[in-house]
Amino acid sequence: MRIFHHPDQLRHAPLRELNNGEWTDYAETPARLTTILNALGEVEEARDFGLDPILAVHDQSYVAFLKSAHDDWLAAGRSGDAIGYTFPIVGRRKLSLARIDARIGAHAMDAATPIAAGTWAAAYGAAQAALSAFDAVARSEERFAFAACRPPGHHAGADYMGGYCYLNNAAIVARQAVSQGLSPVAVLDVDYHHGNGTQDIFYDDGDVLFASIHADPTTDFPFYWGHADECGSGGGEGATINVPLPRSTDWNGYRPVLENICARIAAWGAKFLVVSFGADTFAGDPISQFRLATADYRAMGAIIAKLGLPGVIVMEGGYAVGALGANVTTFLAGFSDQA
Repeated sequence: MRIFHHPDQLRHAPLRELNNGEWTDYAETPARLTTILNALGEVEEARDFGLDPILAVHDQSYVAFLKSAHDDWLAAGRSGDAIGYTFPIVGRRKLSLARIDARIGAHAMDAATPIAAGTWAAAYGAAQAALSAFDAVARSEERFAFAACRPPGHHAGADYMGGYCYLNNAAIVARQAVSQGLSPVAVLDVDYHHGNGTQDIFYDDGDVLFASIHADPTTDFPFYWGHADECGSGGGEGATINVPLPRSTDWNGYRPVLENICARIAAWGAKFLVVSFGADTFAGDPISQFRLATADYRAMGAIIAKLGLPGVIVMEGGYAVGALGANVTTFLAGFSDQA
Protein backbone atom coordinates (compact mmCIF):
# COMPACT_ATOMS: atom_id res chain seq x y z
CA MET A 1 0.00 0.00 0.00
CA ARG A 2 1.36 3.41 -0.96
CA ILE A 3 1.49 5.99 1.83
CA PHE A 4 1.54 9.77 1.47
CA HIS A 5 2.28 12.76 3.65
CA HIS A 6 3.51 16.35 3.27
CA PRO A 7 6.37 17.79 5.37
CA ASP A 8 4.38 20.96 6.08
CA GLN A 9 2.02 18.88 8.22
CA LEU A 10 4.54 19.20 11.06
CA ARG A 11 4.29 23.01 11.04
CA HIS A 12 1.02 23.06 12.97
CA ALA A 13 2.00 23.24 16.65
CA PRO A 14 -0.44 25.08 18.94
CA LEU A 15 0.47 25.09 22.61
CA ARG A 16 -2.85 24.97 24.48
CA GLU A 17 -6.53 24.17 24.14
CA LEU A 18 -9.60 24.78 26.27
CA ASN A 19 -10.99 21.39 27.26
CA ASN A 20 -13.36 20.41 30.04
CA GLY A 21 -13.26 23.97 31.35
CA GLU A 22 -9.47 24.04 31.72
CA TRP A 23 -6.48 25.16 29.68
CA THR A 24 -4.50 22.04 28.86
CA ASP A 25 -1.57 21.11 26.66
CA TYR A 26 -2.64 20.69 23.04
CA ALA A 27 -3.26 16.98 22.40
CA GLU A 28 -2.94 16.95 18.59
CA THR A 29 0.84 17.32 18.51
CA PRO A 30 3.42 16.96 15.71
CA ALA A 31 4.71 13.91 17.61
CA ARG A 32 1.60 12.04 16.47
CA LEU A 33 2.68 12.27 12.84
CA THR A 34 6.35 11.64 13.57
CA THR A 35 5.46 8.44 15.41
CA ILE A 36 3.27 7.24 12.55
CA LEU A 37 5.85 8.01 9.88
CA ASN A 38 8.62 6.27 11.85
CA ALA A 39 6.48 3.15 12.14
CA LEU A 40 5.41 3.11 8.49
CA GLY A 41 8.81 3.12 6.85
CA GLU A 42 8.65 4.12 3.17
CA VAL A 43 6.43 7.16 2.70
CA GLU A 44 5.96 9.31 -0.40
CA GLU A 45 5.79 13.10 -0.36
CA ALA A 46 2.45 14.45 -1.54
CA ARG A 47 2.02 16.24 -4.84
CA ASP A 48 0.33 19.64 -4.93
CA PHE A 49 -3.12 19.50 -6.53
CA GLY A 50 -3.91 23.13 -5.74
CA LEU A 51 -6.91 24.77 -4.14
CA ASP A 52 -9.66 23.68 -6.53
CA PRO A 53 -10.35 20.29 -4.86
CA ILE A 54 -10.45 22.03 -1.47
CA LEU A 55 -12.85 24.69 -2.76
CA ALA A 56 -15.11 21.92 -4.08
CA VAL A 57 -15.83 21.20 -0.39
CA HIS A 58 -15.05 24.35 1.61
CA ASP A 59 -16.44 27.86 1.22
CA GLN A 60 -14.02 30.28 -0.38
CA SER A 61 -14.52 32.81 2.43
CA TYR A 62 -13.61 30.16 5.02
CA VAL A 63 -10.46 29.15 3.15
CA ALA A 64 -9.44 32.82 2.89
CA PHE A 65 -10.02 33.16 6.64
CA LEU A 66 -7.80 30.15 7.42
CA LYS A 67 -5.01 31.45 5.22
CA SER A 68 -4.86 34.87 6.89
CA ALA A 69 -6.18 34.28 10.42
CA HIS A 70 -2.87 34.01 12.25
CA ASP A 71 -1.36 37.00 10.46
CA ASP A 72 -4.52 38.98 11.24
CA TRP A 73 -4.25 37.88 14.87
CA LEU A 74 -0.70 39.21 15.10
CA ALA A 75 -1.66 42.40 13.26
CA ALA A 76 -4.29 43.02 15.96
CA GLY A 77 -1.50 43.12 18.53
CA ARG A 78 -1.98 39.59 19.83
CA SER A 79 0.65 36.92 20.39
CA GLY A 80 0.71 33.14 20.35
CA ASP A 81 -2.10 31.05 18.89
CA ALA A 82 -5.33 32.56 17.57
CA ILE A 83 -8.36 31.29 19.45
CA GLY A 84 -11.92 32.54 19.74
CA TYR A 85 -13.96 33.33 22.81
CA THR A 86 -17.33 34.40 21.37
CA PHE A 87 -19.43 32.08 19.22
CA PRO A 88 -22.72 32.92 17.44
CA ILE A 89 -25.62 30.79 18.56
CA VAL A 90 -27.56 28.80 15.96
CA GLY A 91 -29.75 31.01 13.80
CA ARG A 92 -27.75 34.22 14.10
CA ARG A 93 -26.93 36.11 10.91
CA LYS A 94 -23.58 35.56 9.23
CA LEU A 95 -21.93 38.95 9.06
CA SER A 96 -18.76 40.35 7.55
CA LEU A 97 -16.89 41.23 10.72
CA ALA A 98 -13.66 43.17 10.90
CA ARG A 99 -12.38 42.05 14.30
CA ILE A 100 -10.36 38.84 14.23
CA ASP A 101 -12.01 37.52 17.40
CA ALA A 102 -15.42 37.73 15.74
CA ARG A 103 -14.21 36.02 12.58
CA ILE A 104 -12.65 33.18 14.55
CA GLY A 105 -15.90 32.66 16.45
CA ALA A 106 -17.91 32.70 13.24
CA HIS A 107 -15.81 29.87 11.80
CA ALA A 108 -15.20 27.76 14.94
CA MET A 109 -17.34 25.19 16.75
CA ASP A 110 -15.12 25.04 19.86
CA ALA A 111 -12.18 26.60 21.68
CA ALA A 112 -9.99 23.52 21.24
CA THR A 113 -8.94 24.32 17.67
CA PRO A 114 -6.48 27.23 17.75
CA ILE A 115 -4.75 28.62 14.68
CA ALA A 116 -0.96 28.75 14.96
CA ALA A 117 1.62 30.18 12.57
CA GLY A 118 1.87 26.94 10.58
CA THR A 119 -1.76 25.82 10.74
CA TRP A 120 -2.80 26.73 7.19
CA ALA A 121 0.33 25.18 5.67
CA ALA A 122 -0.20 21.97 7.66
CA ALA A 123 -3.89 21.67 6.84
CA TYR A 124 -3.20 22.37 3.17
CA GLY A 125 -0.42 19.74 3.20
CA ALA A 126 -2.72 17.16 4.80
CA ALA A 127 -5.31 17.78 2.08
CA GLN A 128 -2.65 17.30 -0.59
CA ALA A 129 -1.61 14.00 1.04
CA ALA A 130 -5.22 12.83 0.83
CA LEU A 131 -5.48 13.95 -2.79
CA SER A 132 -2.21 12.20 -3.65
CA ALA A 133 -3.54 8.97 -2.15
CA PHE A 134 -6.72 9.36 -4.19
CA ASP A 135 -4.74 10.01 -7.36
CA ALA A 136 -2.75 6.79 -6.88
CA VAL A 137 -5.95 4.76 -6.55
CA ALA A 138 -7.80 6.59 -9.34
CA ARG A 139 -4.93 5.78 -11.69
CA SER A 140 -5.35 2.10 -10.69
CA GLU A 141 -1.82 2.05 -9.30
CA GLU A 142 -3.16 0.78 -5.95
CA ARG A 143 -6.46 -0.65 -4.72
CA PHE A 144 -6.03 1.25 -1.45
CA ALA A 145 -3.70 4.06 -0.38
CA PHE A 146 -3.12 5.68 3.00
CA ALA A 147 -2.88 9.42 3.67
CA ALA A 148 -1.04 10.09 6.93
CA CYS A 149 -3.06 13.26 7.49
CA ARG A 150 -2.31 15.61 10.31
CA PRO A 151 -4.07 17.75 11.39
CA PRO A 152 -7.13 15.50 11.08
CA GLY A 153 -10.22 16.64 9.20
CA HIS A 154 -13.54 14.96 9.94
CA HIS A 155 -14.87 17.60 12.36
CA ALA A 156 -14.36 20.43 9.84
CA GLY A 157 -17.46 21.54 7.96
CA ALA A 158 -17.73 23.52 4.77
CA ASP A 159 -17.23 26.80 6.64
CA TYR A 160 -16.06 25.89 10.14
CA MET A 161 -13.23 24.29 12.09
CA GLY A 162 -13.38 22.26 15.28
CA GLY A 163 -12.12 19.19 17.09
CA TYR A 164 -8.50 19.82 15.93
CA CYS A 165 -9.75 19.87 12.29
CA TYR A 166 -9.47 22.65 9.68
CA LEU A 167 -9.94 21.06 6.23
CA ASN A 168 -12.00 17.91 5.79
CA ASN A 169 -9.62 15.51 4.06
CA ALA A 170 -12.13 12.65 3.79
CA ALA A 171 -14.76 14.91 2.24
CA ILE A 172 -12.23 16.35 -0.22
CA VAL A 173 -11.38 12.83 -1.41
CA ALA A 174 -15.05 11.79 -1.59
CA ARG A 175 -15.96 14.86 -3.63
CA GLN A 176 -13.05 14.17 -5.99
CA ALA A 177 -14.23 10.59 -6.42
CA VAL A 178 -17.73 11.77 -7.31
CA SER A 179 -16.35 14.33 -9.77
CA GLN A 180 -14.39 11.58 -11.53
CA GLY A 181 -17.42 9.36 -12.00
CA LEU A 182 -16.80 6.95 -9.13
CA SER A 183 -20.12 7.48 -7.35
CA PRO A 184 -21.80 6.25 -5.36
CA VAL A 185 -19.08 6.82 -2.77
CA ALA A 186 -19.15 5.66 0.84
CA VAL A 187 -17.33 7.34 3.72
CA LEU A 188 -16.83 5.01 6.68
CA ASP A 189 -15.80 6.84 9.84
CA VAL A 190 -14.29 4.65 12.59
CA ASP A 191 -12.87 7.38 14.81
CA TYR A 192 -13.97 7.46 18.46
CA HIS A 193 -15.69 10.79 17.87
CA HIS A 194 -18.46 11.37 15.35
CA GLY A 195 -17.34 12.99 12.09
CA ASN A 196 -19.81 15.85 12.26
CA GLY A 197 -18.12 17.89 9.54
CA THR A 198 -18.29 15.06 7.02
CA GLN A 199 -21.92 14.45 7.90
CA ASP A 200 -22.78 18.13 7.46
CA ILE A 201 -21.07 18.34 4.08
CA PHE A 202 -22.94 15.36 2.62
CA TYR A 203 -26.18 15.38 4.63
CA ASP A 204 -28.35 16.20 1.61
CA ASP A 205 -26.13 14.54 -1.00
CA GLY A 206 -27.32 11.20 -2.35
CA ASP A 207 -24.02 10.53 -4.12
CA VAL A 208 -22.17 9.95 -0.84
CA LEU A 209 -23.13 7.55 1.93
CA PHE A 210 -21.74 8.61 5.32
CA ALA A 211 -21.58 5.84 7.92
CA SER A 212 -20.12 6.35 11.37
CA ILE A 213 -19.46 4.19 14.43
CA HIS A 214 -18.61 6.42 17.38
CA ALA A 215 -19.05 7.24 21.03
CA ASP A 216 -22.56 8.18 22.07
CA PRO A 217 -22.85 11.97 21.64
CA THR A 218 -25.02 12.21 24.74
CA THR A 219 -21.78 11.66 26.68
CA ASP A 220 -18.99 12.61 24.26
CA PHE A 221 -17.89 15.32 21.83
CA PRO A 222 -19.22 16.61 19.46
CA PHE A 223 -22.54 16.27 21.36
CA TYR A 224 -24.83 17.93 18.78
CA TRP A 225 -24.28 15.47 15.93
CA GLY A 226 -24.10 11.71 15.55
CA HIS A 227 -27.41 10.61 17.04
CA ALA A 228 -29.02 7.52 15.56
CA ASP A 229 -32.01 9.43 14.19
CA GLU A 230 -29.83 11.60 11.93
CA CYS A 231 -30.30 9.88 8.56
CA GLY A 232 -29.83 12.61 5.94
CA SER A 233 -32.29 14.97 4.29
CA GLY A 234 -33.58 15.91 0.86
CA GLY A 235 -31.65 14.10 -1.85
CA GLY A 236 -29.47 12.53 0.85
CA GLU A 237 -32.26 11.07 2.95
CA GLY A 238 -31.20 7.59 4.02
CA ALA A 239 -27.56 8.20 3.05
CA THR A 240 -26.39 8.91 6.61
CA ILE A 241 -25.94 6.08 9.10
CA ASN A 242 -25.01 6.76 12.71
CA VAL A 243 -24.34 4.02 15.25
CA PRO A 244 -23.42 5.52 18.63
CA LEU A 245 -21.90 3.12 21.15
CA PRO A 246 -21.47 3.40 24.92
CA ARG A 247 -18.21 4.16 26.63
CA SER A 248 -16.11 1.07 27.45
CA THR A 249 -17.14 -0.67 24.20
CA ASP A 250 -14.55 -3.35 23.40
CA TRP A 251 -13.93 -5.37 20.24
CA ASN A 252 -16.63 -7.90 21.11
CA GLY A 253 -19.17 -5.09 21.04
CA TYR A 254 -17.61 -3.19 18.17
CA ARG A 255 -17.04 -5.99 15.66
CA PRO A 256 -20.67 -6.95 14.91
CA VAL A 257 -21.55 -3.28 14.43
CA LEU A 258 -18.71 -2.85 11.94
CA GLU A 259 -19.72 -6.00 10.06
CA ASN A 260 -23.30 -4.74 9.84
CA ILE A 261 -22.20 -1.31 8.59
CA CYS A 262 -19.98 -2.91 5.94
CA ALA A 263 -22.91 -5.06 4.79
CA ARG A 264 -25.01 -1.90 4.46
CA ILE A 265 -22.27 -0.20 2.43
CA ALA A 266 -22.16 -3.21 0.10
CA ALA A 267 -25.95 -3.25 -0.23
CA TRP A 268 -25.95 0.45 -1.03
CA GLY A 269 -23.79 -0.29 -4.07
CA ALA A 270 -20.77 1.85 -3.27
CA LYS A 271 -18.07 1.92 -5.95
CA PHE A 272 -15.44 3.80 -3.94
CA LEU A 273 -14.65 3.89 -0.21
CA VAL A 274 -13.10 6.56 1.97
CA VAL A 275 -12.12 5.43 5.48
CA SER A 276 -11.74 8.01 8.22
CA PHE A 277 -9.51 6.02 10.58
CA GLY A 278 -9.04 7.17 14.14
CA ALA A 279 -6.92 5.17 16.55
CA ASP A 280 -8.54 6.93 19.50
CA THR A 281 -10.76 3.87 19.93
CA PHE A 282 -7.65 2.34 21.58
CA ALA A 283 -8.00 1.36 25.24
CA GLY A 284 -5.05 3.53 26.24
CA ASP A 285 -6.14 6.72 24.49
CA PRO A 286 -6.00 9.65 26.93
CA ILE A 287 -9.09 11.50 25.68
CA SER A 288 -11.36 8.60 24.66
CA GLN A 289 -13.20 5.77 26.36
CA PHE A 290 -13.42 2.70 24.07
CA ARG A 291 -11.45 -0.45 24.86
CA LEU A 292 -9.96 -1.76 21.60
CA ALA A 293 -6.55 -3.46 21.73
CA THR A 294 -3.78 -3.06 19.17
CA ALA A 295 -4.43 -6.55 17.77
CA ASP A 296 -8.08 -5.63 17.12
CA TYR A 297 -7.08 -3.12 14.46
CA ARG A 298 -5.84 -5.87 12.15
CA ALA A 299 -9.25 -7.52 12.26
CA MET A 300 -10.90 -4.13 11.72
CA GLY A 301 -8.82 -3.48 8.62
CA ALA A 302 -9.51 -6.96 7.24
CA ILE A 303 -13.29 -6.60 7.68
CA ILE A 304 -13.28 -3.28 5.80
CA ALA A 305 -10.97 -4.62 3.09
CA LYS A 306 -13.34 -7.55 2.46
CA LEU A 307 -15.71 -5.08 0.83
CA GLY A 308 -13.38 -5.35 -2.14
CA LEU A 309 -13.72 -1.66 -3.00
CA PRO A 310 -10.98 0.68 -4.14
CA GLY A 311 -10.42 3.49 -1.70
CA VAL A 312 -8.39 5.84 0.44
CA ILE A 313 -7.71 5.73 4.17
CA VAL A 314 -7.23 9.14 5.81
CA MET A 315 -5.82 9.49 9.30
CA GLU A 316 -8.05 11.15 11.86
CA GLY A 317 -7.58 10.94 15.65
CA GLY A 318 -5.47 8.87 18.02
CA TYR A 319 -3.64 10.47 20.94
CA ALA A 320 -1.85 7.63 22.73
CA VAL A 321 1.37 8.60 20.98
CA GLY A 322 3.43 5.71 22.35
CA ALA A 323 1.07 3.13 20.80
CA LEU A 324 -0.03 5.12 17.75
CA GLY A 325 2.55 3.77 15.31
CA ALA A 326 1.72 0.17 16.18
CA ASN A 327 -2.03 0.82 16.00
CA VAL A 328 -1.79 2.40 12.55
CA THR A 329 0.52 -0.23 11.06
CA THR A 330 -1.62 -3.03 12.51
CA PHE A 331 -4.75 -1.53 10.94
CA LEU A 332 -3.05 -1.25 7.54
CA ALA A 333 -1.80 -4.84 7.86
CA GLY A 334 -5.43 -5.96 7.88
CA PHE A 335 -5.78 -4.57 4.35
CA SER A 336 -2.68 -6.45 3.25
CA ASP A 337 -4.21 -9.66 4.59
CA GLN A 338 -7.04 -9.25 2.06
CA ALA A 339 -4.86 -8.20 -0.90
